[in-house]
Amino acid sequence: MEKTDVDEVIKLEELSYGKHHWSKDSFYNELSNNLAHYYSAFDDKNRLLGYAGCWHIFEEAHITTLSVHPDARRKKVAQSLLMQIFDDCYKNEIKYITLEVRESNIPAIMLYEKNGFKSIGTRKGYYQDNNENALIMFTENIWYEKFKTLYNQNKDEMAKMDIKYVS
Repeated sequence: MEKTDVDEVIKLEELSYGKHHWSKDSFYNELSNNLAHYYSAFDDKNRLLGYAGCWHIFEEAHITTLSVHPDARRKKVAQSLLMQIFDDCYKNEIKYITLEVRESNIPAIMLYEKNGFKSIGTRKGYYQDNNENALIMFTENIWYEKFKTLYNQNKDEMAKMDIKYVS
């Protein structure tokens, strides 16, 4: 993600999360944070399809956000963004990846499970807008053969997609 992407990211934030979204300043701060790694996905007409971000802290990455434009959902954009996160985790010798997701967000939970995440607990009342619980999801060590096999299968599937990244 580049600073020039933030205006479009904010529009998608508002669309996805209503009044409970991150501010422009939050994204600018994240883009200046050495721990943070943010990505934008665009179509061939340079329209923002989605974005994602994570923090790299020692040997763990924490996915802080992932959002896809409603018109681009179910078109492998989120999968593509996850693959970019995994690629960077491998480059940076990260071992584990974690995230929180709304208990009601079944499509996201299924995506994360498809990519090797498992629910390891719940954060009660995590979301401010409706006090919904969050599932805490975690990967096994991404360097283990089982995870790498799954990663490579998903990577091969994504090789057919034409989504470019700006990191």
